Amino acid sequence: MTTWRKSSYSASSDNCVEIGRGVGIRDSKAPSAHIPVSPAAWSAFLKSVA
Repeated sequence: MTTWRKSSYSASSDNCVEIGRGVGIRDSKAPSAHIPVSPAAWSAFLKSVA
């Protein structure tokens, strides 16, 4: 099991995207499913939006 994190900008909102280290991305409204994302792909994504 992983710890899921959401952006600090989401505050107390339940409508957000969460990330799980080394696991993937999920919608906080549907936490039972996630999209697997490798650490390398996540890093590339972060570099492209920064």
